Amino acid sequence: MTVQDIRSFNRFYTNVIGALDHGRHLYAPYTLTESRVLYELAHAPRTDAADLRGRLHLDAGYLSRILNRFEEDGLVERGPSETDPRRRGVRLTGRGREAAALLDERAREAVGAMLATVRAEDRPRLAEAMRTVREILGGGRAPRPQDVVLRDPAPGDLGWIVQRNAALYAAEYGWNADYEGLVARIVADYAEDHDPHLERTWVAELDGRPVGCVMCVRDDAPGAARLRLLLVEPDARGLGIGDRLVGAVVGFAREAGYREVALWTNDVLTTARRIYQRHGFVLVAEKPHRSFGQDLVGQDWRLDLHATPE
Repeated sequence: MTVQDIRSFNRFYTNVIGALDHGRHLYAPYTLTESRVLYELAHAPRTDAADLRGRLHLDAGYLSRILNRFEEDGLVERGPSETDPRRRGVRLTGRGREAAALLDERAREAVGAMLATVRAEDRPRLAEAMRTVREILGGGRAPRPQDVVLRDPAPGDLGWIVQRNAALYAAEYGWNADYEGLVARIVADYAEDHDPHLERTWVAELDGRPVGCVMCVRDDAPGAARLRLLLVEPDARGLGIGDRLVGAVVGFAREAGYREVALWTNDVLTTARRIYQRHGFVLVAEKPHRSFGQDLVGQDWRLDLHATPE
């Protein structure tokens, strides 16, 4: 392979991607860079300007101008970072999330239309070729936290949530098919009837594959949300994915107007419990029970959103 081979491929692929943006419809009224900033904010709800600069390799002044425009348009809010008061935190407003969702929908439609022109028998070859390019040019480096994105579920992801919950809890804790049935009912209820303004699912993606998930749904108690089905794949642990997923639920619940977030877990899930505690959840009740083929201690945790600082 020569330098010219790579440059030729780059020109080809740039033309393919450019063809998806007919008359700038895909990104309008934003530039490509502005759209990338919106995408990052939508998939990392608790971030700051310094992190954005690092992930997108942007000049500080250029990013500042973009964020100023977004703030003037009511797309973002800025304030002290939750993790470092010396930094400026940035998060999308409701209007900003709508703009990011519209851009994401357009991108999905455009790429879907392109993929529709590829024969079904050629798609596995294409996917494998793309993975090969990523692996070789990635230099075999270990994944980093910034390589993980949080996104809405794509077709097939809800089924993945059921399958992975069942498989992982069976392998790690010996839970039987009763747990798979419970997860399937939760996911089916969400798929059949959920209010996107009050309920949401996040999938954590790393190198093009799902590696984690969580749900925020309405609780039976008035004004309360419920966190459900937090999961992180074993080979993706240590990247802060669970913390980001719980943070996404808490941020969404607060912005949706809930007064508290509730969750039910079991005492054997020690790592998850530590994450909940870091986000301010408090254990309010626990009770032994026999479920999923095991003797367990169920725990109810709650987070008072009014008592938690923004």
